[in-house]
Amino acid sequence: MKLSDSIREIKGVGEKSEKLFAKLGIHTVEELLRFYPREFEIVEDIRPIACVREGQTVVIMGSLAGSPRAKRAGNLKILSGTVKDSSGQLAVTWFNMMFLQKTLHMGTKYILRGRVVRKNGVLNLQQPKILTEQEYHRQLHQLQPVYSLTAGLTNRSVAKAVSSALQETDLNGDFLPLEIRKQYDLMLQKKALCAVHFPKSREEYRQARKRLVFEEFFLFTLALNQMKRSKHRKQSGYVMKHFERADSLVGQLPYPLTRAQQRTWEELKEDMGSGLVMNRLIQGDVGCGKTIIAILALLGCVENGHQGAMMAPTEVLARQHMDSFSQILEPLGIRLQLLTGSMTQAQKREAYQKMKEGEADLVIGTHALIQEKAEFRDLALVVTDEQHRFGVKQRQALSGKGEEPHMLVMSATPIPRTLAIILYGDLDVSLIDMLPSNRLPVKNCVVGTEYRPQAYRFMQKQIEQGRQAYIICPMVEEGENLEVENVTDYAQSLRGILPPSVRIGILHGKMKAAEKDRIMEEYMKGELDLLVSTTVIEVGINVPNATVMMIENAERFGLAQLHQLRGRVGRGGEQSYCIFMAGNTSREVMERLSVIGGSNDGFFIAQQDLKMRGPGDLFGIRQSGELDFVLADIYQDADLLQAANEASQSFQREDVLELCNKYEGLHRKLSGYSGEIFL
Repeated sequence: MKLSDSIREIKGVGEKSEKLFAKLGIHTVEELLRFYPREFEIVEDIRPIACVREGQTVVIMGSLAGSPRAKRAGNLKILSGTVKDSSGQLAVTWFNMMFLQKTLHMGTKYILRGRVVRKNGVLNLQQPKILTEQEYHRQLHQLQPVYSLTAGLTNRSVAKAVSSALQETDLNGDFLPLEIRKQYDLMLQKKALCAVHFPKSREEYRQARKRLVFEEFFLFTLALNQMKRSKHRKQSGYVMKHFERADSLVGQLPYPLTRAQQRTWEELKEDMGSGLVMNRLIQGDVGCGKTIIAILALLGCVENGHQGAMMAPTEVLARQHMDSFSQILEPLGIRLQLLTGSMTQAQKREAYQKMKEGEADLVIGTHALIQEKAEFRDLALVVTDEQHRFGVKQRQALSGKGEEPHMLVMSATPIPRTLAIILYGDLDVSLIDMLPSNRLPVKNCVVGTEYRPQAYRFMQKQIEQGRQAYIICPMVEEGENLEVENVTDYAQSLRGILPPSVRIGILHGKMKAAEKDRIMEEYMKGELDLLVSTTVIEVGINVPNATVMMIENAERFGLAQLHQLRGRVGRGGEQSYCIFMAGNTSREVMERLSVIGGSNDGFFIAQQDLKMRGPGDLFGIRQSGELDFVLADIYQDADLLQAANEASQSFQREDVLELCNKYEGLHRKLSGYSGEIFL
């Protein structure tokens, strides 16, 4: 088999399985082999029930005390019971596995493996697997791959398909030259693909992951370095010299710009008036005031007789920008237009006409801006918000809507400067490293679960004072229904604790986009007091009235992601608070969380995150979604990013084209990072 073959060529994959794999974005053999395990189960020794702790994944052996009880909660069917051994007893729960009711018998001994959570003050073994003695001894201390699944597809069926593909596919070619593999001590690609799915040891997995992470970074930096050479310092057809109205607006703002904002604004004016195409990144922590700089730049663009555009990663954020831009710019006579995917065809046609005819000075939107029908009359400045959510390719596509417009990219991802120079190597970097004077620092506390009742009382008090609050639940990884259950069940229990007057909403990743947007709109308008959500609110919601956030199981998030989440509060003039609730209060966990508890500086936190993550964190994919990488993590793999960049810099365009001709699919991968530069 070839990597480009359909997965139907794999033994055991039929029409039904093909459709299920397609839901996960897997259509070809290569896409299956690159569908890495999200983590590994390591079956450990059986431990006494009295020794289990919240947050642990454990193996216990005990007998069922009584028949399991069944109940429903919305669409979920819940089976619960109690398991006991000589040391104690433990509640146990299964979701949507009602067939177990007939196979589980009181008094019979079972070996169970699952995660221990605390529900209503009681420890509970959630969704445990039932192992036979033979399975237990066979899997003991072995690394078992765990894949992200969709309904109807089992972990075993994915592993079986991967195993068949590894055996039947020709994987003998390796595009990384021998000298690079030797210099950086990298295993062959074929061996790495086998070992990343089915490692014989932790060390073999680390070596396999090292090779595949290096490969991702190498292709990314290879594409980026080639793009830098082809795009370097182009002449601009948009030389902007007039910024009187924009400078006047600075003096009319209700707050003075910080020195960092003033410095960045001067850099932008210099760039746009230089006669060369601007390619600049504004990097700044959450809440540092990047948006007002974008408004000034876009106003300056219109003042010089041209059109501007701003692309946001979500519809909610696009509409928020539309509202805030309108308040400031419409009184100045600037004509704004919104363009998002959910607009009706009639609304889109009207927007397209205004853009093409020049009746819209500024267009704010989502990916809809880069669709074929979206045409501008005179696009001179493009601003993209939260660049890491788009990637270089989308930035290039929006740039292609004009005659080499100026490009301004805004990112709140606190990447250390040494890495930013590589990742945004085709951009000049402006750093806004000061918060506006009217922003009060968020007050933080890191606590154990015993603090939860006090936290609820504190949130209730804030809500009674007219404020709003968030509670963040971690993504539940054991099955796709559990993420929904985690949020809905949590919200349901809250309704029994807080007064009926507290209006509670829920938000999770399985909701349709329109439903998510509706909930966010209600929260932004103050129609909801408390939002129970997964990390879908990490980017794209700005509610100055929200003053409290509580993050459950904070130890399950990366520090950088915790900081991004915390950035949703502290956006108004009131004092704000963030409560990091740790389900596991071991010394190592509390030491790591103390970093975020003691600092609101995203760049400091990112640096500490780099120092504190060790080899033990390398099992599974990264914890948050910067850029377009699958396995690589710019924080924990910073040294590999620098090494891959160093290795790729020696490649000339001819070398790259030769590699593309020699190895199937390489051209497509490079173009995926950099647009159409290799066509």
